[in-house]
Amino acid sequence: MTGPVAAPLRVALLAFDDVEALDLAGPYEVFTTAVRMAARLTPGAVAPFAVHCVARTSQAVRARAGLRVWPDAGFADAAQPDVLIVPGGVVDAARRCPDTLAWIARAASGARMTASVCTGAFLLADAGVLTSGEATTHWEDIAELRAQCPHLQVREGVRWVAQPGGRLYTSAGISAGIDLSLHLVERLAGRALALRTARQMDYAWTDNPQPAQPAA
Repeated sequence: MTGPVAAPLRVALLAFDDVEALDLAGPYEVFTTAVRMAARLTPGAVAPFAVHCVARTSQAVRARAGLRVWPDAGFADAAQPDVLIVPGGVVDAARRCPDTLAWIARAASGARMTASVCTGAFLLADAGVLTSGEATTHWEDIAELRAQCPHLQVREGVRWVAQPGGRLYTSAGISAGIDLSLHLVERLAGRALALRTARQMDYAWTDNPQPAQPAA
């Protein structure tokens, strides 16, 4: 899908305690910047995206680095998203939370696109969304994803992986989520907007899943 939209596409970003701050904030910045840049490129047009953070409740969550995030909605009252972004971080508690996994599964089932950043791939797998095919995650967690999810073809050294059909994506660690989010903007609203968004962010966009930089 590209070009003008009749109504903004709803982009939901999952927030949870110990989420990696940039896993959440990077995609948030991409989609919200895209809204601002779309208004400059096509004044008066409908905004391409409406971006929201969703958590188990509407109370603040504490990111891994201590940043507090106030979600826009809790699971009980969140609208069905068109695009679901599941960030990573320290995901142990989120993986043990039935409400979190159930909401991910429900949101993904009705979304046009679902994507994970970093260790968010584990949440997609636990929620029954990521069940087969290729996937990736942060380079430190590749071996663990392979061990825990032998049904997946876990790829190493790529920025992101798109499964056939273009509905399910996984990305490598942290900054790779920005690359993937810009790719989603391109797919949903056109390359011109993705390029303008990256330019506005002063971000050197890796616009295809080239090999990631080797680990130090």
